Amino acid sequence: MSSSERACMLCGIVQTTNEFSREGCPNCQGIFEEAGVSTMECTSPSFEGLVGMCKPSKSWVAKWLNVDQNIPGMYAVKVDGRLPIEVVDLLPHYKPRDGSQVE
Repeated sequence: MSSSERACMLCGIVQTTNEFSREGCPNCQGIFEEAGVSTMECTSPSFEGLVGMCKPSKSWVAKWLNVDQNIPGMYAVKVDGRLPIEVVDLLPHYKPRDGSQVE
């Protein structure tokens, strides 16, 4: 992976740093804005596994990754890092993408 790619800690979509800087996350930007945090605070350069989603609504892998309601794209299987608490507080059913549990 080139170091300019990042993954969203909330949905797992992988984009370049420039894409996140310019356009934000195509799935989660509204939540980040509501929480008053920057997109970069909610993305990580450290992630594992890549899955290409062409038709997320029809994919069992998309359901397993919990991205079946998201746009088609490349998604990380695991994303290291912690979302800002302001974002987590808005999401009652949040499950971290780093494999840990919410305390």
